[in-house]
Amino acid sequence: MKTWKKALLSTAILGTAAVALAACGSSKSSDGGSKAKTDGKTVRLYVDTEQKKAYDKIVANFVKENKDVKVEVKANNSGASNAKTDIAKDPAKYGDVFQVPHDQLGDMAEKGYINEIAPKYVDVSKAENSELAFNAVNYKGKTYALPYEEQSQFIYYDKTKLTADDVKSWDTLTSKGVIGTNFAVPYNVYPIFFSAGTTLYGENGETLGDMSVDSDKGVNAMKWFAEQKSNKGVMNTDNTLNQLKSGKVSAIIDGPWSSTSVKKVLGDNMAVAPYPTITIGGEEKQMQAFLGIKSIAVNSKAPDQAGAQKLAAYLTSEAAQLVLFKDQGLVPTNTKAQENADVQASDLTKTVITMAQTGHSTLMPKLAQMSIFWDKATPLINGAYTGQIKEADYKAQLATFAKDINK
Repeated sequence: MKTWKKALLSTAILGTAAVALAACGSSKSSDGGSKAKTDGKTVRLYVDTEQKKAYDKIVANFVKENKDVKVEVKANNSGASNAKTDIAKDPAKYGDVFQVPHDQLGDMAEKGYINEIAPKYVDVSKAENSELAFNAVNYKGKTYALPYEEQSQFIYYDKTKLTADDVKSWDTLTSKGVIGTNFAVPYNVYPIFFSAGTTLYGENGETLGDMSVDSDKGVNAMKWFAEQKSNKGVMNTDNTLNQLKSGKVSAIIDGPWSSTSVKKVLGDNMAVAPYPTITIGGEEKQMQAFLGIKSIAVNSKAPDQAGAQKLAAYLTSEAAQLVLFKDQGLVPTNTKAQENADVQASDLTKTVITMAQTGHSTLMPKLAQMSIFWDKATPLINGAYTGQIKEADYKAQLATFAKDINK
């Protein structure tokens, strides 16, 4: 999964976020009304380097209202994307509270690196966040983190060359313009299998051996990849931004992390849209993406568990998510934050929120086998696209793929 970069979004939310954060600080909902005492040890919070200043603001307000909890905000130069690898080196030396992509939670939970979230905070999170976001931080029926950011790819396009109606259908888009993506990156295109009707590790993405990719529906996805090779409106490229800058493509598949770069290329002509529909297996289906949820987890080695849990809940509150939206352009998972006027004023944010809905995306599975999945999915998809894998061999190749990623 890609590392998020600062998105180019409105800064008008400053006043709203500040007021909301102050209100949260005096509310019992941030700690479930708990009077549990902490042991006075400093809680170390690890956050991505570029987000440290935003978290400094949030934590400053937290400690004013929770004087029994000491917090040290530390820039995690390695980044949240490496949380699973970094904590394994020495859990006791890693952050007590830290950011982590949801797809790493399963492996961390299995190895005992993280604790379950206290029920009082789970109840609040379930009530306040989108269903998919809350489901993302659960593993085998237990909640191991709290969500705060939605991550999904979508379509950037040049509105001087394509209209909003053009990009609603892949067939129309590719007949009137050219879209760039990379078929050698399964993060971009594997979800076509979901559009075709297959599952990956079951409906919840947690069941090893439960998948339907080696089926007629999987074959339909492989056929779709192959068809794109001869589609003049599709460019397979490992540098979509350069192709957009040169004018060779009029649309690309990417995410919020690239908004600043795309804005530099297209300027005021930049527009965004959810994924279009595609024709697969003779039927019109919604093109899907992988959905990633950034979350806050609590290290099982944290000396002050009560303080760490209280901080985690506060960092993922509506008010904190609005501050992160304002400062970093992060797309909130909190449903009330999503309805905020400034959030709704951002076309990019609204597009990600749409993409995060059921039917537009599928949650990235949390199993450790995903590391094998990425390696095996690349030659499978690229082989279908390039023609190296022939149609007669699709079923056999899919069966081998399913076997390999279920070990």
